[in-house]
Amino acid sequence: MYLKKITFPFSKTQLLINRISAIDSFKGKWHTLEKRESKYLKELKRIATIESSGSSTRIEGATLTDVEIEKLLNNLKVTQFESRDEQEVIGYYQALKLILDNYDTIDLTENYIRQLHSILLKESKKDKRHRGDYKKITNKVVAKYPDGTKKVIFNTTEPHLVDKEMSELINWVNDQLSKNDIHPLFIIATFVYEFLSIHPFVDGNGRLSRLMTTMLLVKFGYDFVQYISFEHIIENKKKKYYEALMSGQKNRYSNKENIYKWILFFLTSIEELISKLETKYEKYSSKLSYLNSRQKELVHLIRKSQPLKISDIADKMSNFSVNTLKKDIQYLLSEKQIEKIGKGRGTIYIINDEST
Repeated sequence: MYLKKITFPFSKTQLLINRISAIDSFKGKWHTLEKRESKYLKELKRIATIESSGSSTRIEGATLTDVEIEKLLNNLKVTQFESRDEQEVIGYYQALKLILDNYDTIDLTENYIRQLHSILLKESKKDKRHRGDYKKITNKVVAKYPDGTKKVIFNTTEPHLVDKEMSELINWVNDQLSKNDIHPLFIIATFVYEFLSIHPFVDGNGRLSRLMTTMLLVKFGYDFVQYISFEHIIENKKKKYYEALMSGQKNRYSNKENIYKWILFFLTSIEELISKLETKYEKYSSKLSYLNSRQKELVHLIRKSQPLKISDIADKMSNFSVNTLKKDIQYLLSEKQIEKIGKGRGTIYIINDEST
């Protein structure tokens, strides 16, 4: 059933294979780099998580900026989030963090997808009744644009068929991934297309599809998606994203249903992600290349926990003397890596955003 949708003429297949080869080549290079630089890549991962939480919710119509989201995530002790946008961002962030922390032990099952949906909508009051439950009413894929306009993209699976189609999809994906007959990127792209076409839940399907994309990619060795936001790429190509989905979905349930344009879009988006990650990493690594390991650790600490006083820094880097840390701070100030605010004991240090 699914194989027919991903069977293409030789020339088209070759184009897709070439793109996959380029992606897999980078995947191998990144594994080597990741082992060497794991400590300092944590900052890129933190930034990507913020951008992903913002972009994925904005695709669905939310309006919070990445700056607003960073402030929100730094204040997670708040027990109740009033705005719908805040609730969606927190839910996405918590679900994404769960995936990135546990992907190697996660299996693709209907039960897990339901659990992830419950986490995604955990903070959303209006979604309490249907968290983790498949839809009981018909829904549509609707594109929401910044100006407030909406457009119906396509109809989805009828509620009475959701159980059957989800079961068939999960079984097919797991079976194909275990056989290694088809490249995992083909299978992952097909899963995302089918999941969005089924649209199994009342709400949260788009966000959940992007979470599952990340989970499957990192699970099958494409770890680099943790360090640059895939969701941000999609947000910037929203029109093409919906067009690629529609190209196959318009022939849903017919022999003409073909998802070549969707798979090409999916692979092209990963290539764009790689290009952005290479640029970002080069900029990040060159910025820190002339610093010694202690100074790099200090920059990383300030970026992660800013603002910090010298006493905070001394507590967290207690294996170094206060005088040594003060000298490093002065050097980082002179290099415009960090900034100081205030005077005397009240002085705090933050990262100089212009240096990033």
